[in-house]
Amino acid sequence: MHRIDIPRAIIEQVLRRRGRLAIHDSLAPARTALLVIDMQNCFLDPNYSIVTVPGLADIVANINRLASACRRVGATVVWTQHCYTEGWRSWFEFFATPEVRAKIIAESRPGSFGFALAADMEVAASDWRVVKTRSSPFTPGSSDLHQRLQGAGIDTVIVTGTLTNVCCESAARDAMLLDYATLFAADATGARSDAEHNATLVNMLQFFADVRTCDELVGLLENTRA
Repeated sequence: MHRIDIPRAIIEQVLRRRGRLAIHDSLAPARTALLVIDMQNCFLDPNYSIVTVPGLADIVANINRLASACRRVGATVVWTQHCYTEGWRSWFEFFATPEVRAKIIAESRPGSFGFALAADMEVAASDWRVVKTRSSPFTPGSSDLHQRLQGAGIDTVIVTGTLTNVCCESAARDAMLLDYATLFAADATGARSDAEHNATLVNMLQFFADVRTCDELVGLLENTRA
């Protein structure tokens, strides 16, 4: 589990601007979705892929707990699964060698072991599954998540999963910019280092999301409103 460390200066800055750290006192379950970002074998299995995230197993229990709490009160649980493709030209051409990108594409291809959700993730039949081809599922052309959420009347999202500073941060930024009330789970997201994780929490707290712990999020879900 990451050691959460948000500088006091950042906290004081946020307090000066909005008068409080926490944003939400309760949630409306019917309008809320838990986004579980990319908890796939390619990121969790330490022996499978070059994109594995060390220590990611530490957040599995918190994600499962949040998913259970959401189902219990009637909120929607969404599992995203990422696949790298040649069609993502800006990544494909510039951010990996030909050998590395071919391996990553193969290890995240739909139908592969790496693409599948990790066995420890507790997925229910009623949960949604969304395949995405960019870091954020809200990027145009990445997935149909935004359309599905809008169709279901969902205007609030809780972001969990991996990587904290890549796909989770991208999803949270885009969600907030699309006018979703956005919450970010500080202890149910994972990166490759505490420094990367905390850098995202600083960004989220200041500009994009209500940063909360798993305990706090469960409390919000239980303190529901219509």
